[in-house]
Amino acid sequence: MKRQRPLRIDPIAEAKRQWTQHGWEEAAPGMAVYASIMRVHQLMLSDVEQVLKPMNLSFARFELLRLLAFTREGRMPMSSAVSRLQVHPASVTSIVDRLMLDGLASRESHPSDGRATMLVITESGKALVEKATLALNAESFEPIDMTPADQSSLIGILARYRKDSGDFEDPAPKPESLEAL
Repeated sequence: MKRQRPLRIDPIAEAKRQWTQHGWEEAAPGMAVYASIMRVHQLMLSDVEQVLKPMNLSFARFELLRLLAFTREGRMPMSSAVSRLQVHPASVTSIVDRLMLDGLASRESHPSDGRATMLVITESGKALVEKATLALNAESFEPIDMTPADQSSLIGILARYRKDSGDFEDPAPKPESLEAL
């Protein structure tokens, strides 16, 4: 979604100029990268949440429902959800509590580990996440204002940064986003 009234200047470019002017030339490009990615995150999250709001979903709730819907049986251990979503266990617990209140997910005992909990998507959750996915695809993901080449380059650059930061290890075979690295 585009801003109603664009700013007359790029505040990040101005911050980079100021960084350089104040003697931090070496740090200026990195500061601009961080600030740019954080601003793009704000813009994209706002766009996605506008699409999801009429369905009473946040992006975090959508992600968990989508993750559960991708599984063969619509269920997974809580620890797997925490790992795949890369968030604190308390955050996943909070998301699950809210989904349960809305009848979109439930908890069950793990069939073989008495200490573990399974998260399960309900039929209502499956229906809602399919509706939300179609809306996000149509309103956010497909019409992204970026060329396919830029999308591919950005995915690769960010995947390399995440990998180099210890976010994940190379699986075999490498995913598409890392093939050119």
